[in-house]
Amino acid sequence: MPLTKASFRKICLKKLQNSSQYNSYYNSYRVNKKLIIELRKLHKKDILFYYPLPMEINILKVLTKMRQKANVYLPFMEGESFKMVPFRLPLKKKKFGIYESGNTHRNINKIDIAIVPTIGVDGNLQRIGFGKGMYDRFFAKLKKKPYTIFIQKEFCYTKEFICDEYDIQCDLLLTPKKSLRSMANKKRK
Repeated sequence: MPLTKASFRKICLKKLQNSSQYNSYYNSYRVNKKLIIELRKLHKKDILFYYPLPMEINILKVLTKMRQKANVYLPFMEGESFKMVPFRLPLKKKKFGIYESGNTHRNINKIDIAIVPTIGVDGNLQRIGFGKGMYDRFFAKLKKKPYTIFIQKEFCYTKEFICDEYDIQCDLLLTPKKSLRSMANKKRK
């Protein structure tokens, strides 16, 4: 039976569920260290972060540190997609248990860097997410593709090309143990 996006998503979710909670803090520390090094190299000012769910790498230390040096945004869910809003407190718990900043009337549609959680990637370094397509819809609305960093708690990768054309692709994949850089996008830095 050939590998499909849906079957690979199940494999990755199972891997996440079986991952040790004991190593969670250490794994977050390792990814945060790699992420801060990358962000310092890029010198960009407008960054989209995510607020971590319990099964994702906790990047709040980097978010807090970068908030002093850059414009930091979080997703704010709207229908089947989201828009970017400035990171500001207090955060409110919304749909899917995601914390969000308050809504804004500003129309922010340009970012330099996007940091995106993922559960798996295929041979093109395209994202396998939770299956809702919110990031895909959001990226489709952007005029210019930002430098995209995928963050993964457990390395879940297949060499096969199973994603659809509209699935977003990363420039860099960071996991606690491995990092992969897209050869096609290497020149964009």
